[in-house]
Amino acid sequence: MKRLVLSAMAVLLLVSCGENESQKQAEAMLEKAGICYEQGQYNQALIVIDSLRKIYPNAIDTRKKALKLYQDIELKKAQQELLITDSLLQTVNHDYAYQQEKVERDKAALRATPEELTMLTLTRMKRDSLRTQAEVLGAKIRYIHKKQKEMK
Repeated sequence: MKRLVLSAMAVLLLVSCGENESQKQAEAMLEKAGICYEQGQYNQALIVIDSLRKIYPNAIDTRKKALKLYQDIELKKAQQELLITDSLLQTVNHDYAYQQEKVERDKAALRATPEELTMLTLTRMKRDSLRTQAEVLGAKIRYIHKKQKEMK
């Protein structure tokens, strides 16, 4: 009977030591992800966080911290992408306005070519696509902000 109790205590001791070591390793991975984030290596940071979640499913506190970092990274990526998309959208809007004005003048003078009309249509499609992308990114940013507020 004593032997059974001692064996059970030994197993519990080994498990608790293993969990403590796992927690330290999970924290080290989280720290690595944080460093990648600070260096602007967002995709690498996300890969490290995904690995942390798979390798250490029981490191609950560390995973909660990782979730916050994950949201920060996704927010930063979305904000940067929105900045680029907005810049492209402004350029395409300008091009579209110029092309549309030219096509209208050429139509009035009966000189509009099929190439001009095709180019106007393609530019309009590009503009609409960029608008949609900007709207989606804006919605993503709002959603992340909402989730971050809920976590506080």
